[in-house]
Amino acid sequence: MKIAIASDHGGYELKEIIKKYLGENGYEIKDFGTDSAESVDYPDYAAPAARAVAAGECDRGIIICGSGQGMTMVANKIAGVRAALCNDLFSAKMSRRHNDGNVLTMGARIIGIDLAIDIVDTWLKTEFDGGRHQKRVDKIMKLDKK
Repeated sequence: MKIAIASDHGGYELKEIIKKYLGENGYEIKDFGTDSAESVDYPDYAAPAARAVAAGECDRGIIICGSGQGMTMVANKIAGVRAALCNDLFSAKMSRRHNDGNVLTMGARIIGIDLAIDIVDTWLKTEFDGGRHQKRVDKIMKLDKK
């Protein structure tokens, strides 16, 4: 599985830790930046990562900022993206099972490293339930065309 990953300055340190974790667990990673903790504008990093997922260049995306809110808003402006802000395990699991989320966003100033790793692991390993949830996801995707 190929993962697009990105952060702003607020999520930089956590992004680097997650990148290492992903690499150690056999995931292919495409890093869209940022490359330091210097202040940057989160849309400049969230949008390219989300576009890579929407275009099928990456299977899923993980984007991180201080709160997770800004990155989520940007990613969800990209047609084909279903970004879910997950700062707990239940949200991570359900965003995959019921919504087929393809971009995970997290708030580095809200969660700790161990929880972030658990969220990533849960989110990547949880499958979409399909069935009755598929028609709902289809309705979400139709909104991209309006």
